[in-house]
Order: sequence, then C-alpha cells, then structure tokens
Amino acid sequence: MFLLVSVFVASCTCDEHYVSSHGGLTDKEVSYIKQRQLLYYRDDFAWEKAILSDPFNLTADWVGSCVCDYTGIRTVACIDLNHGDIVGCLPEELGLLTDLALFHINSNPFCGTVPHKFIKLKLMLELDLSNNWFTGNFLEVILKLPLLKFLDLRFNEFEGTIPKELFDKDLDVIFINHNRFRFNLPDNFGNSHVSVIILANNKFHGCMPASLGNTTGLEEIILMNNGFRSCLPEQFGWLKILTVF
Repeated sequence: MFLLVSVFVASCTCDEHYVSSHGGLTDKEVSYIKQRQLLYYRDDFAWEKAILSDPFNLTADWVGSCVCDYTGIRTVACIDLNHGDIVGCLPEELGLLTDLALFHINSNPFCGTVPHKFIKLKLMLELDLSNNWFTGNFLEVILKLPLLKFLDLRFNEFEGTIPKELFDKDLDVIFINHNRFRFNLPDNFGNSHVSVIILANNKFHGCMPASLGNTTGLEEIILMNNGFRSCLPEQFGWLKILTVF
C-alpha cells in the first residue's frame, strides 16, 4: 500500500495567474480548477498535483514512500487536512486507498466533484467534506459505503435530490445543511438510526412524514430555513430523548 500511495503523491506546481494568494476563489478560478480536475483523471495525475494552493505548506513533506510521515496523514487509514486553506480538487486515485477509514478535509477551498472511485472505500467510517466548494448532485457513492457512520457535506454547493436510500443506512450523524438540495422527506425517513441530523438551509419541502416518530434514538434534528408546510405528526411525541429541535 505504501508503494501505491507514493506513486500518486508527487510534487506540485501551480499557475499563479489562476490562483489567488488570499485563499478565496473567483468564478474564473473555480472553472479553471474543474478543467484541471478533468485532466488529472485522464492523465493519472497525483493528489498533490491537484492541489493548486497550500498557504500553510501542509503538503511540503509529501515526498517519498513513507506515507505515514506525511503531514495530515497519520496512517494510510486516515487523512486529516482540516482547516488547511488548501485549494484544489480530489483525484480519482484516492479511491485506491482501500484501507481508508477517516477522510476529513473540512474548511478548505477544495472544489470540483467527488471522485466516483470513492465507491471502493469499503472501510470508510467518517466522511467529512464540509465547508468546501464541492458541486454536483448528492454523492451516490455514499450509498455503497457499508460501514459509514458519520457524513458531513454541509456548507458546499451540492444540489438536486437526496436518494431515499440514505435513510436506510446505519448512519449515526448526517450533516447536509447549507447546500441547495431540493427534496421531500420520504416515508422511510423513520428507518434512520441517526442520533443527529441537520437539514437546515436547503430547499426541502412538503410534509413531515409520520415515520419521524420511529427515529427513537434521535437526539438532535434541525430543519430550519426550508420549505416544509405541514403540522408535526403526533408521532413526534414518541421521541423521548430528543434534546434539540
């Protein structure tokens, strides 16, 4: 596995004309990064080549085959680059890290789409892509991650509908607030085993399903700033350990 990782974590150069030094991105820069992402998929580039700005120099030691010594990568099973202000995208080669259990990259200006090859990460327990500039529809690959417990997609530019199968998964936490999802909560909403779910600041609409009362392990649910238009079902009273609504 170490040899495999070292193949695609290589040196990086960047066209300064397209990347702002202040960490924010213009629409032109976002478009440029998306185009670069397509080239990386085609030409087998590495993740470091897909990083266009690294103001805190977190990837400076991403050299050689001893991957566990890389900053932010404690083991091959964990990648933690939270709050790095790193600009770039995610290459398909990340799907080759089949031992990956934790992937935390929140609070960076990563953008583009999430690689389809994430479907190979069958040991994934926690996926945190929050507070980035990711776009596209809901990540269908999430439905194929059998061990996933923690899902955090908040503060991105995801849109479209949410597959109802999400609520059949054995997730403990779902954060998908502050996106542009448009969806009616399905009747199987109560199949979820979550303790915390935050759907706020999207474009959900319709009625609250009666099955909400079946989520008896629910401790926190936040639905504000959506388009719901019904009274709460009487089954809401079954949520005996709910503390935040």
